[in-house]
Amino acid sequence: MGTDPIHRRAALAAMAAGLGVWALAPRAAWSRAAGHGVVQLAAAWEHQGSFHIGVLTTPSGAGQALHVRTSLSVPTRAHGLCVLPGGDVVATARRPGDWLARWQPGRGTEPQWLWQDGERTFNGHVLASPDGRQLYTTETDAETGASWVTVRDARTLQKTAEWPTHGIDAHELVWDMRHTASGAPTLIVANGGVPTAPETGRVKRDLHSMDSSLVRLNARTGQLLGQWRLKADPRLSLRHLAWSPDGRTLGIALQAEHDDVARKNAAPVLALFGGTTLHTAPTPDAIAAQLRGYGGSMAATPTGWAVSCPRAHGIATFSLHGEWRGLMPLPEVCPLAVHGGTLWSGGLASSLQASQAAAPLEHLHGVGLQGARLDNHWVVASPLTNWKI
Repeated sequence: MGTDPIHRRAALAAMAAGLGVWALAPRAAWSRAAGHGVVQLAAAWEHQGSFHIGVLTTPSGAGQALHVRTSLSVPTRAHGLCVLPGGDVVATARRPGDWLARWQPGRGTEPQWLWQDGERTFNGHVLASPDGRQLYTTETDAETGASWVTVRDARTLQKTAEWPTHGIDAHELVWDMRHTASGAPTLIVANGGVPTAPETGRVKRDLHSMDSSLVRLNARTGQLLGQWRLKADPRLSLRHLAWSPDGRTLGIALQAEHDDVARKNAAPVLALFGGTTLHTAPTPDAIAAQLRGYGGSMAATPTGWAVSCPRAHGIATFSLHGEWRGLMPLPEVCPLAVHGGTLWSGGLASSLQASQAAAPLEHLHGVGLQGARLDNHWVVASPLTNWKI
């Protein structure tokens, strides 16, 4: 692996496409918008065949447009992002991915790139330690298909440790809000369990052998502290994770992989984990057929759970106990994030503030986002985030 600013295989393409080149809004415009009530989101999107990560902003309130304040072109589709305490944005490629980037929005410096050497692939998610000194990425061994959590120095992006996830197709990982082991922090990792092959990338195979699970790992040693499965239906893939506001329950967005279309379309999109048991939250039959067994991003507010369902063009909402609440329409909705206790959801032409409310506030997308497709995740940054754009 290497951290060359431009990958050896993409150097000429990068020169033509402008990889690492900034797209900045005028400083005066940012200064006017950077006051009270401005929401800042680190996001990833595709626009006319090119891929980007960037900072999106909008004043809170109805009728305010969502704008791109700064962006960075990336080689392929990005997926998960995290924002470090100093404001750096770390993003990684969608699985099976070969790049990881650390970027300083608005500082005029080149991003830092790490490229896989062919023995591993990134699985689309990266998590920072609370102090921002370490990064944790889910990865897959290209030869065996086994998944790993790799610990990296956040400054150099180089590997410092690695631990098996005791499964395949590991996806999102989060800090465990409930348990510690001898005072050590712990991680929870979702093993999606979908078999693939290096030569076919994302093509699924041998789905009858799926083995999706949730694992708890000691974040200092990698020791396996627990593993849970949805034994009643092994064709449900555990993928994206979010904690309830009180940190007592973990919500998991599900993606159904059944061969039978009717069974797939009737599958639930939400599972709940209370620390010892894992179970699904039911969806009314008439609604489930619209969701088509596909849960995207995952979030929770004091109002309840939310799962983005892009195939249904809406946000599935549940109470914190898992009771069905309703489907909020939003065309091609993907990313979800929580700001000030309210849900922000990103769609194709507009985004919603307070998406779980009876009358959410709509933010039409500004010129830089028109026609763009937001990826599964975005991250709300603190008002103190040091983005001097």
